[in-house]
Amino acid sequence: MFLQLFISTIMVGVTVVLHAVALELIIRKIPRIESTALRVERDSWKTVTIAVVVLAVFVANVVEIWIWAALYFFVHAVPDFETALYFSTTSFTTVGFGNVMPAPDWQLLGAIEAANGFMLFGWSTAFTFEVLSRLYRKENTAIKGK
Repeated sequence: MFLQLFISTIMVGVTVVLHAVALELIIRKIPRIESTALRVERDSWKTVTIAVVVLAVFVANVVEIWIWAALYFFVHAVPDFETALYFSTTSFTTVGFGNVMPAPDWQLLGAIEAANGFMLFGWSTAFTFEVLSRLYRKENTAIKGK
């Protein structure tokens, strides 16, 4: 049990740092995304910008799911990588179907991953909402300035 707690603590740390780096990268790229969106689709620049941001955040979450899946596969908690990826996805998203169970020595990892995913999805949602709010504030400021 202590090994699972130790490993899962490291995994949570890795995914939180990865998520922070990904969100920081995304936030720094937003001005470039906005200017490209304005050139491509002047009337729908906010839609294009937020779609790109949401897809980038989704990719960050997918990478984190794959990292957890690699752990399950590496410790032989499940029979193959496909099963590891499926179990990781259902755990991270807190769906938890329960039709795949890791080896008894590794079952606590799934619960910790679920808590990790819950927090990171919440963070992703808050981030996306903040980006959307900034886009609308920016547009309102530009309209008032005209």
